[in-house]
Amino acid sequence: MVKAMDDLEVKSVGCVSHTLQLAVHEGLLSQRSVIDALATARKIVGHFKHSPLAYSRLEDIQKDLKMDVKRLQQDVQVRWNSSLYMLQSILEQKRALSVYAADYSLPATLTANQWTLMEKTAEVLAPFEELTRDVSNPTASAADVIPAITALKRVLSREKTTDQGVRTMKSTLLEAVETRFAEVEEEPLYSIATLVDPRYKDRFFTKSDNMRLATDNLILEVAKIERAASEEPEAAEPMRKTPRQEASSSLGSVLDEILEENQLEARSVSTSADVQVQTYLSEKTSPRKSNPLHYWKDNSSRFPSLAAVATRFLCAPCTSVDSERLFSAVSNVLDEKRNRLSPDRVEMLIFLKKNLHLIVKPESESE
Repeated sequence: MVKAMDDLEVKSVGCVSHTLQLAVHEGLLSQRSVIDALATARKIVGHFKHSPLAYSRLEDIQKDLKMDVKRLQQDVQVRWNSSLYMLQSILEQKRALSVYAADYSLPATLTANQWTLMEKTAEVLAPFEELTRDVSNPTASAADVIPAITALKRVLSREKTTDQGVRTMKSTLLEAVETRFAEVEEEPLYSIATLVDPRYKDRFFTKSDNMRLATDNLILEVAKIERAASEEPEAAEPMRKTPRQEASSSLGSVLDEILEENQLEARSVSTSADVQVQTYLSEKTSPRKSNPLHYWKDNSSRFPSLAAVATRFLCAPCTSVDSERLFSAVSNVLDEKRNRLSPDRVEMLIFLKKNLHLIVKPESESE
């Protein structure tokens, strides 16, 4: 995918989901106590995976305790969220596993401290899982990155009374996130996309210098559109990155909290591009669950040049997840036993598979 972008000479950035995974591995899986707890949990799950008799006994215990009959989930060590799912499945079956261990043997047992550590680890990782789901959504764009990372860093920096035993874990995770995403606000693709998303605008920048340069870059983009429309091309100043400087709950609730805190900073307005950008930024943000493209469809007559910029920047995805899903879908359509489909027919089938759920049935049929 990187090679394709380079060959096409298309502006590209890294996959946020993969970068987040690296941050979790650096920040969380470097903790010796967490590694030991995961290793013990992995042995327990592996015992039931390899023994149908053991699983049958566990299911009988679940039924006797009037619990939902569920299987334990095995993790894949290269995917941190699968480790989270394994922890959650074991925590959910804690009572059943305790009864099983009293009557039958297990290859390993979890101590009371490890059970507590697993509960707190799952709680700390919950915002990462929420962020991963959000940015992996097919409708997610580059505009979602800066707000999500800003909210995630605030969640990790907050201290709670229940943090005993995981303070080091949270601080290490925060450090890893800050290192991995140190330049996210300096990247024009992310910063401009955030500004033209009516749900976020300029409310989520952590540094005023980054916000000002992002706004200046947006004004430059709007000016380019206006010059092209008037057929008066001029040499435009390229987008600039912010120079490197030294550092002087749930994700959703923190996103709302940051929106309420940040107020628009007054700026002088001069050119037509300035007027459009500053008028747009001065208005109230859209609801966080709304579709930004619907906003620009309704307001394209008010901000024509700005709407054109928004259309360009909001189409950029922030992860390669959807591309990987597409490759997987193609491998199911075109294989050794179905290898004579034409490229056009393959493309048609993949398009239908991806968009069939968008087709709305007529009322007469649904009745």
